[in-house]
Amino acid sequence: MPMDAKPHRPIDSMESLAAAMARVRAAQKIFAGFDQSAVDKIFLESAAAAASSRIELARMAVDETGMGIFEDKVIKNHYAAEYIYNAYKDTRTCGILSRDEALGITRIAEPVGLVAGVIPTTNPTSTTIFKALICLKTRNGVIFSPHPRSKASVAAAARIILEAAANAGAPEGIVAWIDAPSLELTGALMSGCDLILATGGPGMVKAAYSSGKPAVGVGAGNVPAVIDASADLKLAAGSIILSKTFDNGMICASEQALIVLEPVYEAMKAELIFRGCHFLGKAELAKIRQTILINGAVNAKVVGQSASAVARLAGFEVPGATKILVGEVARADLREPLAHEKLSPVLAMYRAKDFEEALAKAERLVEDGGLGHTASIYLDAEKARDRLDAFAQKMRTCRILVNTPSSHGGIGDLFNFGIPPSLTLGCGTWGGNSVGENVGVKHLMNIKVIAERRENMLWLRIPPKIYRGRGSLPTALTELKRDLGRQRVMVVTDDFMFHSGAADPILSKLDDLGLARDVFFDVEPDPTLSCAKAGAKRLADFKPDAIVAFGGGSAMDAAKIMRLLYEAPESRFEDLAMRFMDMRKRVRAFPELGRKAFFVAIPTTAGTGSEVTPFAVITEDATGMKFPLADYALTPDMAIIDADVQMGCPKGLTAASGIDAATHALEAWASMMATDYTDSLALGALESIFEHLPRAWEVGAGDPVARERMADAATMAGLAFANAFLGVCHSMAHKLGAFFHLPHGVANALMITHVMRFNASESPAKMGAFPRHYHAKTLQRYALLSKRLGLGGGSDAQALERLIEKIEDLKAKIGLKESIKDYGISENEFMAKLDQMSLMAFDDQCTGSNPRYPLVKEIREMYLSAWRGKEGGK
Repeated sequence: MPMDAKPHRPIDSMESLAAAMARVRAAQKIFAGFDQSAVDKIFLESAAAAASSRIELARMAVDETGMGIFEDKVIKNHYAAEYIYNAYKDTRTCGILSRDEALGITRIAEPVGLVAGVIPTTNPTSTTIFKALICLKTRNGVIFSPHPRSKASVAAAARIILEAAANAGAPEGIVAWIDAPSLELTGALMSGCDLILATGGPGMVKAAYSSGKPAVGVGAGNVPAVIDASADLKLAAGSIILSKTFDNGMICASEQALIVLEPVYEAMKAELIFRGCHFLGKAELAKIRQTILINGAVNAKVVGQSASAVARLAGFEVPGATKILVGEVARADLREPLAHEKLSPVLAMYRAKDFEEALAKAERLVEDGGLGHTASIYLDAEKARDRLDAFAQKMRTCRILVNTPSSHGGIGDLFNFGIPPSLTLGCGTWGGNSVGENVGVKHLMNIKVIAERRENMLWLRIPPKIYRGRGSLPTALTELKRDLGRQRVMVVTDDFMFHSGAADPILSKLDDLGLARDVFFDVEPDPTLSCAKAGAKRLADFKPDAIVAFGGGSAMDAAKIMRLLYEAPESRFEDLAMRFMDMRKRVRAFPELGRKAFFVAIPTTAGTGSEVTPFAVITEDATGMKFPLADYALTPDMAIIDADVQMGCPKGLTAASGIDAATHALEAWASMMATDYTDSLALGALESIFEHLPRAWEVGAGDPVARERMADAATMAGLAFANAFLGVCHSMAHKLGAFFHLPHGVANALMITHVMRFNASESPAKMGAFPRHYHAKTLQRYALLSKRLGLGGGSDAQALERLIEKIEDLKAKIGLKESIKDYGISENEFMAKLDQMSLMAFDDQCTGSNPRYPLVKEIREMYLSAWRGKEGGK
């Protein structure tokens, strides 16, 4: 110790303890500022000093406590110094532990502060060494509270480490100990520290956990060792004797009972006798039963004594070289004294007629006295793997040791190299502990996490093949056979498309290719789940390797669900419809699709974008409610955008689908998940829609250019919202359409400008939560869109109004009405359903990506504004 350092000041009263705690806290505050290099030097020198003092400390422990074997305590001391040092010499415990630049996560180690080290009489010096070293490695101060029967040896071990640490540069007084231990002082230390490292009997551990301070403590061990018929008996006998005689059985992980299967029972008994174990006669067993316990607890006089000493204490003699006293017993419950933890070279031995009985006895022993600690088994781990698995499943212990002396295996790093070395073995919640592993430095650190804001990974996911242009249909379908080798095709469409002859070009081309084909033409508008199930049955009967969806959004959505049910018939609608916050983290995962059938989508309207999206809207039969299902597994494998099949689209459908496409682009633009990729698609779609939708509506097939440009615009808008997702306009439209049987595009048209004004608030009640969405900026986003569309406007607010005027003008040009009431919905009918509709819209899948997080009452107000029309819009 340096010349200016003060020696340890005795702690023998409440006053001196309080002063000591203040000193150690002051020292620890300084120690907390040390860097890793300085801490590692202190750790090294302290471990070296402890290892060098292993013999003298072992002698002191045996002389003072009268327990154990001197030579074994030398090994324990050496292990506590050398193995702990080796395990943690390269472990970072100061400053930055890790830094992930990509995720923006930094982990920083901080000490816990003042540790109370409660030391048992069974392993006084080794446990002191172990706890002192892990405290020093983690920059903690420690005060030891020894058992009164081991206070001198604990003080000696602590003093050696304190002096070595001080000489290596540790703050003065970083290690201290109670010189006159008592329950009062121990209780005061535990209630005044920051963390308790508790090792000892059940009463002490319970007191630690009841102190009001965090405690890392251990439970009792009552290790059963099952000897299977496949075991190597020489290995088993040698290992058990090594473990059970080590320090006269005082390690809590030592075997307490052998459970031997009938076929090898006598052979195992002979092996133990051959190696110096004594099997108790009937009278001797009775005497041991009376001696081993006092009032249900282990007799302190037998703890750590030799087999011959325990026998003499019981009133009979055995040879001095006897290694273990073995009592053959039948009961595995606590009415049998030998079924308890004995902390001495005394073993219970049970006969089991089969492996199931052995498991039952082992389970009983663990449940009654060793929950969470350790269980042991000897068997052929290759040939009897099923028995090892059954044993591991049955035992409620945190350590399952195989063909291993349990004392040495439990403490780790001797007969296995995945269990950390430790002299404090956690038993988990089974044993009433806070940890279920071997205690080490990680349990003495607070880990401070610095989490910098990061944006979620986003994507641009599109169908692998997209064909566009008039006349592309037959060329694209050729791929089904030429490139993909498909043989059987199911066409999914609606009754009108089939019987009007609109689907004939597809059917003729499939016939030309020599492909077997069938047609499911029962898709209805707003397809129901029962429709999808009927289609899935047709698919299962026909067994196609390709599905071609031909029609509007209804046909494509129905085909998506049919394919899903065809390829994964075990799927449940309630699972598919379950809401998610992040598609990548959904609770119910969609199955992988495409193993049975390649999916082709051919839209006959310019609006839904379903041909390129992971969305499908399906109606539940029982309630009539529309549910938007979303998962990239639903995305078609090929989209064919051939405007030739859209030329005859009627005016009403042209208007509804066209404004639907515009709404897709507007919501994708405003979405919190919008990117430059989706913005370019949304902007391009809107430019084309504003220019070409009125012409396509007015002239139809007479303006093929407008039809083709609208076909492309609808698909571009679909690609935009397939990746940026939608918003509350679609949430509200889904429910408005379901409650009042309005076409989906019309419902969107009624809501979109009301939603835009709602989203444009610069001080919303609640903002949407997404890393890319830094602040309420949707007004600026709408203004930017307005300017890119060439609509002008001085301020952002003016630009928004220009954009809204443009949308309203478009709606008027294509014959859409201004308000919900204009579609013949009475006020009474509307008001009766308003509250339920508002709640369901709030819970719609599309709401989550809206830039302003809507409250239910705000959704209700938007519905009311849309019902009133223009006068309610501003």
